[in-house]
Amino acid sequence: MNNEERTEVLIKRYNLDFSMKYHGEIRQLLEKEIENYQEGSSEYLRFLCGYLFCIGDVNDIEIIKKAKYSINMDVGCMIDGVWIKSLENGGVESENVCGRHVLIDGFVYYYNNFEASEDLDEW
Repeated sequence: MNNEERTEVLIKRYNLDFSMKYHGEIRQLLEKEIENYQEGSSEYLRFLCGYLFCIGDVNDIEIIKKAKYSINMDVGCMIDGVWIKSLENGGVESENVCGRHVLIDGFVYYYNNFEASEDLDEW
């Protein structure tokens, strides 16, 4: 199963339900992926970090930062820095950060229309 297919499985499993119901599972998946990073899993990591952002627990700031800044540049570019800033500032719109609801709407829009590419290499 490739990176995008793994992401698609999570979308179907969690159905973009951002209640705390799946918080622990999502966090564990992210911790595992950071520890055992596999080349090409940036979309998967992006989904996990974005999901935690959408849940909105400020205790997840550090693990999102770890995923963004400790793996490689490709992963760092995929994980949106405004998610971190929004969690840090309580979701308040500022000069450089959209309001939290706008960021969540963008995440939901992207993943509601997400389809795994079939031409990616298996890993």
